[in-house]
Amino acid sequence: MQTELLQKEFKTVGEAISHELGAQMVKDYQVANPNDVKGYNIGRNILEQILAQPGCEGMRFYNAYNEQGKKTLVYVAVDAAGNDIAKYSIVSTTGQLVTMDALVGDRAGQIDGGFSIWEWLGGLF
Repeated sequence: MQTELLQKEFKTVGEAISHELGAQMVKDYQVANPNDVKGYNIGRNILEQILAQPGCEGMRFYNAYNEQGKKTLVYVAVDAAGNDIAKYSIVSTTGQLVTMDALVGDRAGQIDGGFSIWEWLGGLF
């Protein structure tokens, strides 16, 4: 997998799939893991903030546990070489080169109800 990432631009990783394939993939996972979290909600604001960081070509999502021990996602910016961005440099308003900590996202909301596209595609869940 890592070799595949190095052979193409990181920003091109991923592709659109059909609704039917997406629904089947979700169904297969949930049948195999009925007690796992159904999914996560992540707001546009944090996604845009992470993607707007200098050098960001995409994002990586890590499975994690939050402070209460509940499953969550931690998400970070990734550079063109496929490396997590932990720090980046900017020029301050005073003209100095400053190193900043990159944003790290969390607080994804677990899906525990409500309408989803997967229900619209045939009530798979």
